[in-house]
Amino acid sequence: MRGFNKVVLMGNLTRDPELRTIPSGQQVTSFSLAVNRTWKNSDGQQQEAVDYIDCNVWGKPAEIINQYMSKGSGILVSGRLQQRSWEQDGQKRSKIEVVVEDFNFVGGNDGGSGNGGGSSNSSSSSSSSSSSSSNSSSNDMSDEPINLDDIPF
Repeated sequence: MRGFNKVVLMGNLTRDPELRTIPSGQQVTSFSLAVNRTWKNSDGQQQEAVDYIDCNVWGKPAEIINQYMSKGSGILVSGRLQQRSWEQDGQKRSKIEVVVEDFNFVGGNDGGSGNGGGSSNSSSSSSSSSSSSSNSSSNDMSDEPINLDDIPF
């Protein structure tokens, strides 16, 4: 019998994402997600709890999350659970993390969202053109706020 490993979570980043490049050259972004939940106890009183879940995302999506997300940002992720084991100070340690396969930005200034599962057309050349368009991609980003509706994914 074949297993099934899929998780879907929505929450807020507990810290700014951390982008790093591993020795093979591949990029990975790590972040922690706070997922709030509420329920009623046996007395009918509403209870709240927060679960903190570590997430990793690889490749181009890692760059996108690192660029557009920050502490407190809302995100919907789907992926798989993965257990990682190592030895520290002579003790065996392990951790279960989410390997993000797809994501959507949620919330934002104007409620816009972007789909992290789509392809990005940012590989188009940015040769100097005589006409400037607000939709053209450029590498000289100013300090203007980013409108998530303008992101092409």
